[in-house]
Amino acid sequence: MAKTERQKLLEKHGQLNQTDNAKVISHVQREEKDSDWVRHTIMLDGIDVPFIYRRKQHYQNLKGARVNVTYYRHVEDVAGIEFETMKVVRIKRS
Repeated sequence: MAKTERQKLLEKHGQLNQTDNAKVISHVQREEKDSDWVRHTIMLDGIDVPFIYRRKQHYQNLKGARVNVTYYRHVEDVAGIEFETMKVVRIKRS
């Protein structure tokens, strides 16, 4: 049986995580300052940490949609306080 692209990614990168069929409860799109990128932030049902990814343009709103997300855990230190986010590598509608 051939391995899927997702299985190959998860095996190659040990820190990579996968969440399937998660419901998006919030999706915010903001243009980044001094850049031509759009920063997307989604919140998933039952998870209190934001999932963040970037695209070159705005995208359809994912609020209420079910998605499969492949991501890394990311911790940022801002003014001595740690903030946890999830850096999205791949996102697809379920």
